[in-house]
Amino acid sequence: MRLGSHLYQARKKTGLSQEVIAERLGVSRQTISKWETDEKEVKIDWTNAWSKKYPVLANYQQVVEIESYARRIREMLDDLTKVYHYNKLDSMLVLKDILYHEWKEN
Repeated sequence: MRLGSHLYQARKKTGLSQEVIAERLGVSRQTISKWETDEKEVKIDWTNAWSKKYPVLANYQQVVEIESYARRIREMLDDLTKVYHYNKLDSMLVLKDILYHEWKEN
């Protein structure tokens, strides 16, 4: 079964319309239709999608010194890769999980 078929079946099983899914993901209904029919791969602007729920994501780029944070994050990701031999994705997931637990505890 192709990915589009899986998406279609999952959406039908939950009883959600393409419109509802599109709104939650911050994409158009037509994009959902294209995904379900395997028409083409579409990249999602996750910052834009999530900024509807979390407005800070829409404008932090203008006020936060991103490169400074990005450099430190890259160093942590590289460290996880070198020390624990994680691949890039696993390093990101571990760092995300650590960040979540730190945020949750404070």
